[in-house]
Amino acid sequence: MGKTNRTLRMEYLYCRRFFKCFILACVLLLPLGGTRHGFLFAQDKVITNTRMIGIGGVNILDTYLSQEKYRGTEVRYVSQTIREREGKRWARLIEHQGYISFSNNRADNGNEMAGTYDFSYGLLRDWTFFDGKLDVKAGGKIDAAIGFLYNTRNGNNPAQARLNVDIAPMAIATYRFNAGRLPMALRYEVSSPLCGLMFSPNYGQSYYEIFSKGDYDHNIVPTTFVVTPSLHQMLSVDFTIKKTILRVGYLGDWRQSKVNGLKYHSYSNMFMIGLTRRFKMIKMNP
Repeated sequence: MGKTNRTLRMEYLYCRRFFKCFILACVLLLPLGGTRHGFLFAQDKVITNTRMIGIGGVNILDTYLSQEKYRGTEVRYVSQTIREREGKRWARLIEHQGYISFSNNRADNGNEMAGTYDFSYGLLRDWTFFDGKLDVKAGGKIDAAIGFLYNTRNGNNPAQARLNVDIAPMAIATYRFNAGRLPMALRYEVSSPLCGLMFSPNYGQSYYEIFSKGDYDHNIVPTTFVVTPSLHQMLSVDFTIKKTILRVGYLGDWRQSKVNGLKYHSYSNMFMIGLTRRFKMIKMNP
């Protein structure tokens, strides 16, 4: 049966009273949190996002596939986001990298193709010096990479899978200055893996033995900086052109490992160029 007029009126009065109490509570609570234009505000988030593309030379050695060194060209895309809160000393870093390379040996009778996706998540402590001109962030990050290396000369084992997770200390230093009327920022970023885990076939072991026969032979290897002495660094400069922040610089990514009787290295030296955006996200609580 439908509701009576008396019931509907009582529901209407109840909703009206509840709405009045809600408005009153909001008015009373506003001064407690501090207001801006009639709203409660949380701390502002400051987000700096940089997207870059680079090209340069690469030198690759993987003794599982070949005893020869392969040299060629690498193309890389980097997206880095740093999230901060005003008044806070800690920042979060999120970084995506994707790169592909094509290389050949000295005799020019063999080629290799490599591709990798790399994801990093870090936590950095912030310090400022010289009235804010110098900003230093230092901390650590977790770095996970998955990729492949394919050799056109091999018949039995033409490809190598790459999979690793590392914990790496990291630092970023930024010095801001003016070149005439042009605001600029000189930036240096460096990190090096400390410890982690890596997938690797053992010396003389085929992928058929690992995945089809299920013959595990120390294929998940704990690593330290002793067996994976690697370094990632970038030196760059930011400058503003018509409200657009342009970043150009040099990237050196040198990765090495020696596990299960196999040696690997990939030395990348690249020219990078991209755009940086810096903006605030203001959280409003009505």
